[in-house]
Amino acid sequence: MPKKRILPYIIMGILKQNPNSTGKELTNQFNEEIGEFWKASHSQIYPELKKMLADDWITETQRENNEKEINYSLTKKGALQLENWIKQPITELAVSHDLFSLKLFFINDQNDPRIAELINEEKALIKTQLQHLYARKKLLFDDQKDIEKTMVIT
Repeated sequence: MPKKRILPYIIMGILKQNPNSTGKELTNQFNEEIGEFWKASHSQIYPELKKMLADDWITETQRENNEKEINYSLTKKGALQLENWIKQPITELAVSHDLFSLKLFFINDQNDPRIAELINEEKALIKTQLQHLYARKKLLFDDQKDIEKTMVIT
């Protein structure tokens, strides 16, 4: 069974937060914000926009000062699709492309000196990622009370 398309829901989520975005602005969101957890290039985004237009999930309008620049907005039908998608339970974990684990798997010798090097590289990458996440947390939430107001963990 083919996997359900996820990209249109990401695009609709961006359009919900940033109505009247251009294709370039959508691509920039993937390069800057969304790219931390989902990758998509303009060669994937633009064909998806065409499908979403055909599905009546989004609309397009030309910018007044530039006919070549097109703005995209979420339709009511698209907003409903997005909300329904968000409500759906997550039933499987995402498959990760974990090069660290893959390389360890193929070394096959617990005494191989490359293992220590791989572990140190992975620790450095994780430390950098953790610092980035702390910076994002500080940017999004001024203090612990903001986090507690926003999160509901059961």
